[in-house]
Parts: sequence; structure tokens; C-alpha cells
Amino acid sequence: MKIEKININEIIEYSGNAKEHPEWQIEQIKNSIREFGFNDPIAIDEKGIIIEGHGRYLALKELGYAEVEVIRLNHLTEEQKTAYAIAHNKLTMNTEFDIEKLQYELNKLEVNGFDLDLLGFNEAELENILEIENVDINDFFAEEEKEQKEEKKKLCPHCGKEI
Repeated sequence: MKIEKININEIIEYSGNAKEHPEWQIEQIKNSIREFGFNDPIAIDEKGIIIEGHGRYLALKELGYAEVEVIRLNHLTEEQKTAYAIAHNKLTMNTEFDIEKLQYELNKLEVNGFDLDLLGFNEAELENILEIENVDINDFFAEEEKEQKEEKKKLCPHCGKEI
């Protein structure tokens, strides 16, 4: 895989891009690029059409970048380009965070004065994540087992003893 730098005006937006990029998200991407730099090249085909990276492209244009790093995915068929564009966006949305690890990392960043707004969470999400109490999952299962044992107790219809 070869990364090359090209003029941003050589890049063409794919008209069939199904991923929405509202202005608030473009602002988040711009803030991320300002803080961390541009670290994720845009994937384009042999004609310069974006396969993945539309949001980054829009943010870079608004930031006034003249040249950007790209990766040319010339080996993909037209169907694969479409499928990869969809998969690239969807696959990262299929999982959740490990809340305990995320809390630890967010607290570490917060204690060190890092601006958590740069991470893409909205204020309510951050509050919810940081306020979740650590629950011992073993306590949950112990309570569930106790309830199941209580449900299994039956009384003899003749003598009234527990069976």
C-alpha cells in the first residue's frame, strides 16, 4: 500500500456515498485534525473518486488544505469499491465500548486536562459514561442463581413439604 500526496482538487466525491456527514460532524473531524493532525489518508480509485474518507475530505477542504495524502485502491472492481465503502463505514458501528476501560481512559484524559469534546462524544454521552458505577457482574449472577433456586422450590400438594 502506497500513500501519495495529491492536490485536493484532484479528488472527486462519490455521488453514491450513503454515509451522511452533517456540518456538526465535519466540525468534529476538523477539530480532530487540528488536534491530532491528518493521520488517515483518503482512499480513492484510479479516477480520483473517493471510496472512503468523504468526511475527512470535506473537513480538509474547509480547513484549506491544498494537498492531502491518499491511498489508491486500483485493485478493486466497481462492486468491491461500493461494498468496501459501505463496509468501511458500517463495520466500526457494529461494536460497543468496554465501559470500564473507556471510563478509565476518559478519567485519565480528564485528570490530565485533555479536552474530552475532541473525542466525538456529546456532553450527555460523556456524563452517562463517567457516571456509570462499576458493577461486579458476579453479584448479578449470584442474585440470578438465588432467584432461580427459589423458583424451583415446590410444595407437596398432600403434605405441604418443600420438594
